[in-house]
Amino acid sequence: MKTLTTASLLVTAGIFGLSGCASTGTVTPQYVPPSTYQNYDCQALSQEYARVNRYVAAARNEQSTLSASGVGVGVSAGRWGISPNISFGVGKSSDTKARDAKLSRLYGERDAIVQSARIQRCSFANGVKIYGE
Repeated sequence: MKTLTTASLLVTAGIFGLSGCASTGTVTPQYVPPSTYQNYDCQALSQEYARVNRYVAAARNEQSTLSASGVGVGVSAGRWGISPNISFGVGKSSDTKARDAKLSRLYGERDAIVQSARIQRCSFANGVKIYGE
């Protein structure tokens, strides 16, 4: 049992070490009160922190969706004479508002977890930065 606990602590420490310097880029975190997590113990906070970081990684990797950019109707002349044509403009959307809103909420949750962990003096929160630090 002790080796399992030690191994899980090492894995958790590795995850936190990699994400400890994580940047939010240009997305500002939403405010989530640390009291949301006040009933969590250090182990539950650690698990929740890892879960939120997985969601952050998934949201950062989301691809833009296809979007229709327009429909064109025209006439073309070619080898076979004059004929009507219809064209559809489809491309990748550069609109990332939904993804940024999701990341903002996740960053706020992550900051609240770290603040709650600091209040409870959880060791995993040592060295983990929150927005603005």
